[in-house]
Amino acid sequence: MNSHLVRNKLKIGLFGIGLAAYWPQFAGLKRRLDAYVVKVAERLDRPGVDLVNLGLIDTPEKALEAGHRFRQADVDLIFLYVTTYALSSTVLPVVQRAKVPVIILNLQPAQALDYARFNQMGDRTRMTGEWLAFCSACPVPEIANVFTRAGVNFHQVTGVLDDDFVCWNEISDWLSAAQVAHMMFHNRLGLMGHYYGGMLDIYTDITRQCAVFGGHIEMLEVGELATIAAKVSAVEIRRRMTLFHQKFDLQPDCGNAELARAARTSVALDRLVEHHALGSLAYYQMGVGSRAEEDVISSIILGTSLLTARGIPVAGEYEVKNVQAMKIMDGFGAGGSFTEYYAIDFKDDVVLMGHDGPGHIAIAQGKTRVRPLRVYHGKVGRGLSVEMAVKHGPVTLLSVVETADGRIKLLMAQGQSEAGPILEIGNTNSRYRFSVGAREFINRWNSHGPAHHCAVGVGHVANKLDKLASLLNMQTARVC
Repeated sequence: MNSHLVRNKLKIGLFGIGLAAYWPQFAGLKRRLDAYVVKVAERLDRPGVDLVNLGLIDTPEKALEAGHRFRQADVDLIFLYVTTYALSSTVLPVVQRAKVPVIILNLQPAQALDYARFNQMGDRTRMTGEWLAFCSACPVPEIANVFTRAGVNFHQVTGVLDDDFVCWNEISDWLSAAQVAHMMFHNRLGLMGHYYGGMLDIYTDITRQCAVFGGHIEMLEVGELATIAAKVSAVEIRRRMTLFHQKFDLQPDCGNAELARAARTSVALDRLVEHHALGSLAYYQMGVGSRAEEDVISSIILGTSLLTARGIPVAGEYEVKNVQAMKIMDGFGAGGSFTEYYAIDFKDDVVLMGHDGPGHIAIAQGKTRVRPLRVYHGKVGRGLSVEMAVKHGPVTLLSVVETADGRIKLLMAQGQSEAGPILEIGNTNSRYRFSVGAREFINRWNSHGPAHHCAVGVGHVANKLDKLASLLNMQTARVC
């Protein structure tokens, strides 16, 4: 991989809070709370995460030192575990210098105190020490007040330290969202060619895209791809054609000449992506007047579909906003296939959606068919195209929307991909059912003013998308 692509691990900060004045008053309390912090650290430490655990912070002096350490460690997100009551002055300095979002973990050690045993302890000092081990909720309003007034981006998880499925699922979702935010910040997006003329809805402010998501945008020429393709060897073409037979369901009318042309372009695409260390790509080019450019653009679909399935999503029609959405969905493990409205089936109350060009073949229902097209509608050339439906089951649609005031928000909807008749025209095409019905879904979705493209992924991931937006200080809208 090219050296200018930096693949850092997600860095997570963790600290617990307490009050030093308690330790000489209540024997064993600090030891007990230290053990709770260790338990949280063990649950947060997972593959792909570099955990920076600073333990229990119980004085303003330690808080200031911890703030410097988190900043030096370059953490992406901080988990603040509230073990007992603590002064907000032992909290604010820790997060102020790091300047990253904070997740407040308000986790009791058990679902409830054993009231009978507690009230029979007899020693009120011991009773107070026991209560303090359970009073995680006590300082949270104080912390929230101070964070709000200080402009700290914070969020809360309230629950139980052990055996709380809901609580730890939510924490896992925060980690997933942080990993996607980290991935987007380090992503290199290639833009090759130019916009499809007249599609005013897809034009976007790429500076704003970088400001919100981070990452780098590399401007590319189709001529570079054509130059690389001209140097692909016959051996490489044959190997790629063999891969096509493994990955796709090639229909009998796919001629060898077209397969060889697609194979050459596919190999060239891989080299282009490798050379520029791309994590995603949006492209479009008419190719008129340049036979070499028209040749690679009209034979690009199989190669871009393979890249998309490898976690390097490719969007046609130079759809910058939608390739961002595709990358986000793929980051959550949902895949992200390029799609748009095709038609509404009012009889079955489903929406047909799909698109020409690349498909996310890793989330296809069965093996993706490849068919030859004599005409690419609205585009120049002819060649091979993919025909697939998204896996049947739960799905999530995502659109990166640029609002009238220039902000960016995430628009999402959850539904179901269903079996049934589709349009067998050599494009991706699926039937989607939504809880609000086809008519209401269409009206609600359109009311937010998205571009006509969106990304579709498998599974229901709207909760994770909400958390990603919170980490990035973005607005969200959920249709259903």
